[in-house]
Amino acid sequence: MPQISQLADTYFSQVFWMLVFFGLTFFIVGRGMVPKVMATMADRNQRIAADLAAAEAGRAAAEAEQEAWFETEAQQRARAHELVSAAKHQAAQATYTSLADASARIDAQVSAAETRINDARKAALGEFEVIAADVTQDIAQRVAGLSVSADDARGAVKGAFAHG
Repeated sequence: MPQISQLADTYFSQVFWMLVFFGLTFFIVGRGMVPKVMATMADRNQRIAADLAAAEAGRAAAEAEQEAWFETEAQQRARAHELVSAAKHQAAQATYTSLADASARIDAQVSAAETRINDARKAALGEFEVIAADVTQDIAQRVAGLSVSADDARGAVKGAFAHG
């Protein structure tokens, strides 16, 4: 085989050109292109890390804002409950005062009415005693033919009313 016999003649030439080709490839790709690709990847990783940090800071700020809002809402609810409670208390006090005033007016009216009734009853009884005394005198005159004085007739009627 002639190719094998030529191998010794071309072996050193092939190794030389292979080293030249791989050397050039190493310097072009390894020293020129790879650092640029690595720098681009490092920059990309830094931007991703910065974006993640900004997103985390935004999330933390949103959570802090939400917590502050919840706290404000709770304070406003507590204040609203206090206002409602105070309004209920004031309404109850006003109702109690109004009821007490109405009760006092009603008691005064009832007392005045009872006084008027008692006065009217006493007046009616007084008139009734006078009328009863007059009727007693008239009956004694007509039935028995007796003449009874007005004072005796009133005394008899008062005695009858006292026992009755």
